Amino acid sequence: MTDLLSKKPIPSQERLIMALDLPSVTEAKNLVETLGDSVRFYKIGLELFMAGDYFELIEWLKGRNKKIFADLKFFDVPETVSRAVRALSAHGVEFATIHGNDAIMEAAAKAKGDLKILAVTVLTSLDQGDLKDLGFECDVQRLVLSRARRALALGCDGVISSGLEVPALRREADEKLLVISPGIRPVENRPADDQKRVVTVEQAFLNGADYIVVGRPIRDAANPREAAKKVQEQIENVFRKTG
Repeated sequence: MTDLLSKKPIPSQERLIMALDLPSVTEAKNLVETLGDSVRFYKIGLELFMAGDYFELIEWLKGRNKKIFADLKFFDVPETVSRAVRALSAHGVEFATIHGNDAIMEAAAKAKGDLKILAVTVLTSLDQGDLKDLGFECDVQRLVLSRARRALALGCDGVISSGLEVPALRREADEKLLVISPGIRPVENRPADDQKRVVTVEQAFLNGADYIVVGRPIRDAANPREAAKKVQEQIENVFRKTG
């Protein structure tokens, strides 16, 4: 499956996006300082947004030459999403996530500036049974592919997708589509948590992901820095072996 490996010129160390899923900015900064140069790219989401000082944290991270993924999953009337995306783009973050229909995706894409817009396909905490409960009468893969095609056609830059669905995306969607895969679990660290559709670091990239998002396996490790370095080594080994 090495033919699916990402060919985009992304530095290996930036393919790992660390999820700062923490209750306070102080704890987030402490973890970033603990991780040091083992992580270059951070995802900050709703928990930290509600904790306050979200944009101060963005500036703090930028001051340490970190890249930032604002995972706020905008979902509102198109005009509101457009204004929110335009405001966020002024803060110099790399990625932002949106939910929604064609009109919402198109509005976000038109307002993005240098910001890359990522459409959420199907949350990795959902499985087929959950989708049926929500009223979707199609399988997960078909829904992910449909969302990805529409997102790209409407001007979005990429999608958030479980690594399980990435091979189909790579075979059927334009190569320029960015694919970011959350729900990554190292082989030796597969806890029973709320993530249902998970893959390992190596599998995610062999399936065609451009980036992976890792949170708990690093954050909750006895030595987070060493855990992050181990993930970085796995990523480097995948691209070295197949390069």
